[in-house]
Amino acid sequence: MPARVAVLGGGVGGTLVANLLDKELGRDARVTVVDPTGMHDYQPGYLYVALGEAKGHWLSREERTLLRPNVDLAIERAVRIHPDAGTVQLERGGSLEWDYLVIATGSRLVPEQIPGLSEGAFEFYSLDGAERLAQELRRFDGGRLKVGVAGIPYKCPPAPVEFTFMVEEYLRHKGVRDKSEIELLSPLNRAFTIESASKLIQPYMDERGIGLTTFFNVEAVDPSAGVVESLEGEKQEYDLLVLVPPHKGAQVVIDSELGDPGGWLPTDKHTLNVEGHERIFGLGDATNLPISKSGSTAHFEAPVIASRITSLVKGTAPKENYGGRVMCFLETGNGQATSLRFDYDHPPQPPKPNRAWHTAKWLFNRMYWETVPQGRIPENAPFSKPPADAATKG
Repeated sequence: MPARVAVLGGGVGGTLVANLLDKELGRDARVTVVDPTGMHDYQPGYLYVALGEAKGHWLSREERTLLRPNVDLAIERAVRIHPDAGTVQLERGGSLEWDYLVIATGSRLVPEQIPGLSEGAFEFYSLDGAERLAQELRRFDGGRLKVGVAGIPYKCPPAPVEFTFMVEEYLRHKGVRDKSEIELLSPLNRAFTIESASKLIQPYMDERGIGLTTFFNVEAVDPSAGVVESLEGEKQEYDLLVLVPPHKGAQVVIDSELGDPGGWLPTDKHTLNVEGHERIFGLGDATNLPISKSGSTAHFEAPVIASRITSLVKGTAPKENYGGRVMCFLETGNGQATSLRFDYDHPPQPPKPNRAWHTAKWLFNRMYWETVPQGRIPENAPFSKPPADAATKG
């Protein structure tokens, strides 16, 4: 009898681990992806929708088209996990039995946690939000534009900084930059979560007249007054406010009593096992790992989980561990970008922003559908391994 593997979530991590398991195990496993919508969204593209550089319909495809033919897809919402029984309860009353379970349920936005945020701020972390922000930016003729983060952790840590650089360029091209004040409100003591990246980008912010307020943890938004308040007691007036909403783990994780109070899965940083469960694995944004919540993280975690489950099914000792590998881009405007490559033991040493990395991100975005979900990124691709001179040429 083939091993039964259930994968909750059809994002980048869930799709990739399902395809890798089917490829490695063939008839020795029956892999089922459970996803509530049956659609796969390329969320990094929302940034470009907000700035009028991409269309929403480019960023979504049917999950079925990304899975290998032998992988089953259940378009259902998982509502409860029963680890002892080895089952997942589904919303319409059915259940799914499993021998191995991969929880790749991602994170969700909870703007209601901040009073006034939904009414007074825009965001680009959902497609609807990005499209509304694009409309507002077309109307914006100058004023105080504030960009901030309303809760930690949040996915895609570079995105607020990228948006700040890119909206500065957008307003210049629109001809209203001289009538605009742009400021990044950071919850930390620097512009970005990673210190080495902050040291690189802050001079570029200064050069372009982008303000920075540190230790600004958003507590409330007053839309009628046009004011955002921080836990530290500071108030900032705005004409256009863009905030990353607070995030939380999936409801099924909370209802199954598998997560911490935020709904994040306690996960072994190397084996990716959910703590206390040898046959349950956590993947991507769903975990509590001290590393970026991003598609890149899930992309590098998925082969580790696939390898470990393959070993268990074949009766051999799992050997592959996750070392915290992440690689992502950081747009710095003016057609340039840098890259962030790091792991648990090695912080990133981002190169000076240049056109090569911007081009690499452009290529990655366009090649995503044919590469990442199927695990087809070649090792010598520019976004896997940079050209030797990319780190030094401006």
